[in-house]
Amino acid sequence: MTDPRHAQRAGEAPPDARRVRSFVLRQGRTTSAQEQAFDRHWTQFGIDYRGTPRDLETVFARAAPVVLEIGFGNGAQMLHAAVQEPERNFIGVEVHRPGVGRLMNALAEAEVANARVYRHDAVEVLERELAPGSLDEVRIYFPDPWPKKRHHKRRLIQPGLVELVASRVREGGLLHLATDWLEYAEHMLAVLDASPSWRNTAGVGAYASHPPWRIETHFERRGVRLGHGVYDLLHARI
Repeated sequence: MTDPRHAQRAGEAPPDARRVRSFVLRQGRTTSAQEQAFDRHWTQFGIDYRGTPRDLETVFARAAPVVLEIGFGNGAQMLHAAVQEPERNFIGVEVHRPGVGRLMNALAEAEVANARVYRHDAVEVLERELAPGSLDEVRIYFPDPWPKKRHHKRRLIQPGLVELVASRVREGGLLHLATDWLEYAEHMLAVLDASPSWRNTAGVGAYASHPPWRIETHFERRGVRLGHGVYDLLHARI
C-alpha cells in the first residue's frame, strides 16, 4: 500500500522529478475554490506528467496548431488567448498551485475546450513530454529576472533552454518573450540573436512591437507603475 504521506495529488510532480529549478516554489495561499478546481476540473483540463512524449491530437481530440505558455501565473493571458484564438490549442505550464486552480476555474466558467495545463517544471515537460516539431509557438511572459548577479544562472532564458525550445517548435514557428526588466531583456536579446535556430523578426538587436495577442498583465502594470519599460522579443524558428 502506498504511504499516504507520499501520495501524489492531481497536478503534483512525482517525487523523483524534483531537482534544482529555475524557480522558487512559493507557498502562497490556495483558496478553497482554487483547491476544489483540482477535484472538479483536473480530469478535463489537467495533464499528468508521465515523462513520455504526448500525442497532442489525442490530448485535444483534434488536430490544430499548438501554443505553449510557460509560467502562466494567474492564467489571465492564457484564458484570453484560448477564447480569442479558438482555432489553436493551448498548453500552459505552471508550478504554483493557486494559479493552476484559478485558471482551471476560469476555463470551466468560460466553457473553453482548447486549453490544457501541466503543474510541473517546464524544462522537463519540454524534454520528455513534447515531441520534436510539435509546437507552433512558445510564449514566456515576465519570467523571474533574478536580478542579483549571483542568481543569473537561475534565469530561465539561457542558450540551452532556447535550443531545447527550438527543437520542439516547427520551422517558421514563433518564440515570444516579454519582460519589464531592461537588463534581462538585453540578456534575452543577446541569447536569442546568437542562436543559430532563431531569426529576430524585428531585426538583429531590436525589440518587437507589442503584438495584439498579448494582453497587459498585472506584471506589466506593476512595471509601468515602477517606471519600467516593457520589452517584447519575437523570434521565428529557422
